[in-house]
Amino acid sequence: MTSLPEHIIFFDGVCNLCNSSVNFVIRHDKQNIFHFASLQWPVARQVLAENYPEGDDFHTILYYEDGKIFEKSTAVLRIARKLGYPWKAAYGFIIVPKFIRDAVYMLISRNRYKWFGKREECMVPSSELKNKFLNSSL
Repeated sequence: MTSLPEHIIFFDGVCNLCNSSVNFVIRHDKQNIFHFASLQWPVARQVLAENYPEGDDFHTILYYEDGKIFEKSTAVLRIARKLGYPWKAAYGFIIVPKFIRDAVYMLISRNRYKWFGKREECMVPSSELKNKFLNSSL
């Protein structure tokens, strides 16, 4: 596999909340550092199999940063930290114990389809954003 971008967000491509979150990150990524891959895409499965062998049931956002995978609330907070002000201030919540942060995260995650809806298929990036999304193979 060729080298990976330093910042990749793996998301549920059929989840409306997840797709809205990806669009939010794209709008606020002033440094233009983030890349994205739907968990349903083969490239995501390939990258995660090589870099995150302990996971195989992905009901969470996963964030690849400088060779390390972060999940759940830690992933969200580390992503926020890379966004501009005021969003990066959310990283202050890292002081909240992980089991509390992840409990809130999982409550939302378990109900995301019910509360926000689900698409029939993964989002397709526009031609202007295509370079931000990992293609089907690296």
